[in-house]
Amino acid sequence: MDSGFRLPDSATWRKARARGRLVVGAKEDQPYLGEKDPASGRYSGFDIEIAKMVAAGLGFPANRISFRTIASANRETSLQNGQIDYYVGTYTINDNRKKLVGFAGPYYMAGQGLLVRKDEDGIKGPADLDGKRVCSAAGSTPYQRIQHDYPKADLVSYDTYSICVDNLLTYQVDAVTTDDSILLGYAAKVPEELKVVGKPFSEEPYGIGVPRKDNALRLAIDGILAARERDGTWKKAYDATLGLSGVPAPKPPPIDRYPAS
Repeated sequence: MDSGFRLPDSATWRKARARGRLVVGAKEDQPYLGEKDPASGRYSGFDIEIAKMVAAGLGFPANRISFRTIASANRETSLQNGQIDYYVGTYTINDNRKKLVGFAGPYYMAGQGLLVRKDEDGIKGPADLDGKRVCSAAGSTPYQRIQHDYPKADLVSYDTYSICVDNLLTYQVDAVTTDDSILLGYAAKVPEELKVVGKPFSEEPYGIGVPRKDNALRLAIDGILAARERDGTWKKAYDATLGLSGVPAPKPPPIDRYPAS
């Protein structure tokens, strides 16, 4: 590890060791990324596999992880108030969020896309959204981008993308926008009804959110991610989850080991 930090310097890690388990924030409604089985309560998907490989590197086996569903709008406060130890759930790294939380990674590069019904021919990309009802998650980066860059779109928001997709299927909205990784998962579940259109119109580096001042934890996770990318564990996790959408594994983005704040 660099910068002179050691894992025992992490207050978050010490608290987790004392309680005997990690508490990890995640999504529960994103196919192939972060999904919770309502019957068993088990979480699965690419982000969940990333969370598990990080936990293993921190000394916690999978049966010592408690996953907790956290909505997009509540991620920062959940890390700030110690409700969770770290967060893995399509969490885009940006400068505004870095003022509130720390980020390890990125571990994946997504891009904003559009999901529409199979019978929709009028939407090919974001330039076609004028006057269209477009749904995204409250507080998310994709919501803010449409609001700023395509103000003539009729933007609606909900706490989760699954509600947006339900409204798309019932003709209450015309498109759902978020990261293409999330949209591909939904399209793969009902390919006869939904499709992803156009090219990605952003770069969304997914990071692991940690408490802002816990540089020791952040740098430890950076090291774990780099090792798992090198040894093939990262690709294996992708192939078993997001890869089921038919999109082959991309090259992981370079990790940003930014200086301690």
